[in-house]
Amino acid sequence: MNENDTIIAIATPPGEGGIGILRLSGPRSEAILTKVFRRAGTPTTPWESHRLTYGFLQEGDLILDEGMAVLMRAPRSYTREDVAEIQLHGGSYVLQKGLELCLNQGARMAAPGEFTRRAFLNGRIDLSRAEAVMSLIAARGEQEHRAAIREMEGGVTAFVRGAADKLYEIQAGLAACVDYPEEISEEEGAAEMIPRLESLIALLEESIQERGSRLLHQGLRVALIGRPNVGKSSLLNALLGEEKAIVTPIPGTTRDLVQGEMTLGGVRVQITDTAGVRETQDEVEKIGVERSRRAMAEADVTLLALDGSQPLQKEDQDLIVALPEQAAILINKQDLPQQIALPEQADILPNKQDQPQQNTLLETGHRLIPCSAKNPETLRPVKDYLREFTALSDQMAVTQPRHLDALKRAVGFLREALETVQTLPPDLAATDLQAAQQALGEITGDQVDEKLLDKVFSSFCVGK
Repeated sequence: MNENDTIIAIATPPGEGGIGILRLSGPRSEAILTKVFRRAGTPTTPWESHRLTYGFLQEGDLILDEGMAVLMRAPRSYTREDVAEIQLHGGSYVLQKGLELCLNQGARMAAPGEFTRRAFLNGRIDLSRAEAVMSLIAARGEQEHRAAIREMEGGVTAFVRGAADKLYEIQAGLAACVDYPEEISEEEGAAEMIPRLESLIALLEESIQERGSRLLHQGLRVALIGRPNVGKSSLLNALLGEEKAIVTPIPGTTRDLVQGEMTLGGVRVQITDTAGVRETQDEVEKIGVERSRRAMAEADVTLLALDGSQPLQKEDQDLIVALPEQAAILINKQDLPQQIALPEQADILPNKQDQPQQNTLLETGHRLIPCSAKNPETLRPVKDYLREFTALSDQMAVTQPRHLDALKRAVGFLREALETVQTLPPDLAATDLQAAQQALGEITGDQVDEKLLDKVFSSFCVGK
């Protein structure tokens, strides 16, 4: 990529819409804009910066569309270059034709994320804020959106550069110890560095909240399991408020995983309806059962559905025993006469003298929630239970997986440096301290190479 080129891209999603935007950035933005967009009337004055102007997209004398255009002269633009935007009707033909006209006038197609990459290279934003742009675009929940806003406002930058400053102070102390051994002995230098290193390590480790990061960017993973025909698919549909899964009275209707999504506590919750778990000779159903068990193993939370209108089966008991710690038992079909009772309801079961406690759910350590897929009101406790797992702190300084990886590497280097200072001459820790500083610099882009930039911006959409 030649950073002196003038680049162009369609900045709005593909398909028909009320508006479509062509975005130019680079030294020829104004010249290209003048060639393809004729301002209404007969203006002879130069383009006024940052002012929307009505006019026409033209190919020669042929008018292709009417719209608005704006020129934003450097450095007061997103990229700190001359930027022009042409706002047209959102038809695919018009936008493609406008794109073609600009390319014919000397622009080239922008690479994914190249506008934001130029904003970073031109010093308008650091790398963490550049990534926050894409996080904001991709946000699908309130918490994810708020985290992206914090990053765009410099929350990550402030935290990381604050930590880097502390590390610079440690490095400066080491340099003084090495350069002036007659004034600062190795023992004195080490005694001063050790508590500083321990404090910085604790600060960084506290900020490495991988579970919170995954919740923000991937959502809470919930597995809905149970033996066939206990109403799992009906529960999924009722929780989501839509007909996501096929429901029939035939056991084994669900043969594969069916996923749906809702939002609780500002966090996306992905619920997976699984195939009924039972012993079977059907090869297809066996695969579904295996996927069900895998979904339970990979889930953050498991919901075990039981059919309250039938006595407990061996498959039910086996699944109760296999439940992970973060799980709840849903006693479904409360709209029918009950055959399964909570511990305190043991005396209301029919035939309790013939089958003592056989169909009573004794203490399992898991939440027991009576409900009915036919009555949405009974599902509120289920949602309240799931909401308990979506709580996130607004004080999370670092949420991006790439940033967390860099922090973990920095902590590793700092621990190596701490061990060196505790057992060997302090000057041997210099390499690890510098490596830790490099890892922190990767987050903000203070120390970065082309390979890392290519990796970061390759995930961006072309128009951004």
